[in-house]
Amino acid sequence: MSLPVLVAMVVVGIAAVIAAVHLSGGSVRTRLSGTDQALQRFAMDFPDVTSSAVFLTEDSGTAFLLLENGSVGIVRSIGDKFLTRIVARADVAALRALDDRTVSLRLRDFTWNGGDFRFADTEAAGTLLATLSGNVGAYGTRENA
Repeated sequence: MSLPVLVAMVVVGIAAVIAAVHLSGGSVRTRLSGTDQALQRFAMDFPDVTSSAVFLTEDSGTAFLLLENGSVGIVRSIGDKFLTRIVARADVAALRALDDRTVSLRLRDFTWNGGDFRFADTEAAGTLLATLSGNVGAYGTRENA
């Protein structure tokens, strides 16, 4: 087989895979329409867990739910689907404030290691920091090696 034919086959194959991912919804990024949708989506995976508050990120791509047992529920947009997690303090590898509205959260979970999350107000960022660092009622950070 000649090199030009082989290159053409590879290019067409890659283009077909990209088109299939796009047409199947893989390039669409779902957003949460509000706290009610975040609660409903979280309840689908964890029906027996109750939350006391919900904080949406500024881009509406992630919601953090304060759970009654002191842990945090997460609803995160991944493509056209949602990932849900319950995160306890022991699951946190690193937690810090990047500024007054942005929280950097790194998890010990290899399937999703966290990220940087910007909130619309300082209260949401501070509450998330306080809850996951164990300083409930105060703003704080925690770093683990």
